[in-house]
Amino acid sequence: MLTLSWLQSLVKREPQKQKAKARDTLGDRGENVAARYLRNQGFRILTRNFRCPLGEIDIVARDGRTLVFCEVKTRSYDDNNGVGISPEDQVNTVKRHQISKAARYYLSRYGTVPPPARFDVVAVVWPNNADPLIRHTPSAFEATF
Repeated sequence: MLTLSWLQSLVKREPQKQKAKARDTLGDRGENVAARYLRNQGFRILTRNFRCPLGEIDIVARDGRTLVFCEVKTRSYDDNNGVGISPEDQVNTVKRHQISKAARYYLSRYGTVPPPARFDVVAVVWPNNADPLIRHTPSAFEATF
């Protein structure tokens, strides 16, 4: 009986895992599109999914001499008509602070005077059966540290 309940608990959790995986897949696809878009704009991608004890940065790139910390928000819908929240608006105060702390950690690795830096947001809206819409906001916010 104990084995059966253990097996049932696995079966009950499976749909949640599938939902998370589908969400991750859309996010991964959006980050790939954003990285390709930035490259086509002349950016040099330095790293993707930079993780440290203070947080994560989706894309770290160079735009000329400027270091760019880029947050990517991918959605299958666009509620940018004032009724709901747009992907760009989801980079709220808490998220900006977390990205700023991770950026400061990244910059601390330079040891010397770090290069100029900025924070960009790339929104990728990818409706079913359509090409993605990309909105890039350079200097979307200032560091909060």
